[in-house]
Amino acid sequence: MFFDGLSLSHSTFKERQEDINKTLQREINLAKKIQTKLLNGKTPTFEGGEVSGTSIPARLIGGDYYDFYPLVNGKIRIVIGDVMGKGIPAAMLMILTRGAFRSAAESTQSPGETLTAMNQALYEDLRNLKSFVTLFCADWDPASGILTFANAGHNIPLLISEEEYEIKALPKISGIMVGGLPNQVYKEESTSLRPNDTVFFYTDGIIEAINKDRELYQIDRLISTLAENKDKTVQEIQDGVIHSIQDFTEGVPQKDDITMVILKVMNGKSDITSFNSPVLTI
Repeated sequence: MFFDGLSLSHSTFKERQEDINKTLQREINLAKKIQTKLLNGKTPTFEGGEVSGTSIPARLIGGDYYDFYPLVNGKIRIVIGDVMGKGIPAAMLMILTRGAFRSAAESTQSPGETLTAMNQALYEDLRNLKSFVTLFCADWDPASGILTFANAGHNIPLLISEEEYEIKALPKISGIMVGGLPNQVYKEESTSLRPNDTVFFYTDGIIEAINKDRELYQIDRLISTLAENKDKTVQEIQDGVIHSIQDFTEGVPQKDDITMVILKVMNGKSDITSFNSPVLTI
């Protein structure tokens, strides 16, 4: 009887553990669906250019983030970010970051002001959680051709210049990561974009991808890949980068989230046509 009792207890415990594991897996899958839906929301379409973004998490869910926010003055605000950490904790902070960006974008007039407001909103929470977020925020004005941007500890995007036949980083602009220090004011830089110029925003999961020989993908390989695909659409450029990374890593498990946003300038009018703009005046 004693042995049978132990056997029954062990069996019951195992069944309960299996039920818990199944419930946890369902909740993780639900979290992935929610995150995927938020990251793959409606992409704005507008005459004078095209934009696209994608994020591939290293785990089932990730901590990278990108977003688009059209403004009523005809500009579009772009943000890309990387939350410290991976998995569920980073994903939760990513959702928090998204909310802060949406709120700040609706009430601020420039990328620097947006990052300043986000740091103000997130600092205490990130400090308590011993975490931080790197962010790069930019306003693209199709009418003037000016890209204005601010940086919070993130990788500087690459500019693929059609006229100058070169790929280089945007003008350097520094700023501490969101959650790093309180009361930060983020400075801004700007550059003029011409027809067929492309801006490639990215997270470090791309250049830090590792192959079987423990070699890094690195920025030079990314630049070569962009040069090979520079005359293609944003979707084709995106696919080209992903395929290049896959060929390089040869099946080595992904260590970090891979995220990119691509903005390509084209000839045409500048009206944003398929996105509900917030109430904002400048």
